[in-house]
Amino acid sequence: MKIAILSNGNGNYSTKRLVEEAEARGHTVKVIKYKNCLVTIDREDPGVVYRGKMIEGYDAVIPRIAAHMTNYGTAIVRQLEAQGIYSLSSSIAIVRARDKLRSAQILARAGVAIPKTVFSRNTTDIDTLIEEVGGVPVIIKLARGTHGNGVVLAETIKMAKSALQALYLTNEDGTNVLVQEFIEESAGVDIRAFVVGSQVVASMKRQSLDDEFRSNLHKGGEGTMVKLTSDEKKMAVKAARAMGLHVAGVDMMRSKRGPLVLEVNASPGFGIEKVTGRNVAEKMIEYVERNAKRSIRRDRVGA
Repeated sequence: MKIAILSNGNGNYSTKRLVEEAEARGHTVKVIKYKNCLVTIDREDPGVVYRGKMIEGYDAVIPRIAAHMTNYGTAIVRQLEAQGIYSLSSSIAIVRARDKLRSAQILARAGVAIPKTVFSRNTTDIDTLIEEVGGVPVIIKLARGTHGNGVVLAETIKMAKSALQALYLTNEDGTNVLVQEFIEESAGVDIRAFVVGSQVVASMKRQSLDDEFRSNLHKGGEGTMVKLTSDEKKMAVKAARAMGLHVAGVDMMRSKRGPLVLEVNASPGFGIEKVTGRNVAEKMIEYVERNAKRSIRRDRVGA
């Protein structure tokens, strides 16, 4: 097969691993820096141009779109999809996964357990927002934050009001601010389940190393192998499917009322390979092999 990997970093660990596994299985692979692509939108000859040449003849594309380039990156993916090229992650699924509010609405509708979440753009509703999630402490987050950025723990009503008012003022572009219940029993700890297709292929527990309530590896959290329960595996796969993603990093918390999904990542990093010893890159390439020749399926999420 001829596979294109959309990534802005040839030296990125995840990109290198995908190239290694694809080539080891006999495929021709090219890393395309999507930030350097241009799209021609024309009735006669539409397409994506990279380094002066039209991108064509590929059997599949694997998007590795950075959060800060979601709009541009998914526009490139969308154009390649329009040309009939199979994409491991669809453009629309990537876009919806990057919006935490949209994701929460979709997950809740699909019956996936999540922490109670509320949002409003009205600063006079702050007391009501806090009451709705059970009072302080609360988690306040931007709908488009990533790697733990744009997330605040407010331990008092005064802190919550100050954080919310500041975020409302600095996000006049309409970015939603969410208020979420604080799960005390899982503070500083979460689980990342790496889902490919209908299987969890690797899982790890992430633990903050100090009083930091965020456990992201990007924030200095430590990862260790963890065995998921049957319910946790089912919840992770259900969450990925609800978002329309064939590959996803599903972040969960273990709460007193069972597993709760925090986020579904459309472009999960491969640090989990180093922690668990599991070959997730190979699983992704195998999935592409099984599905690239099939007709492109219509997105059925409907949101």
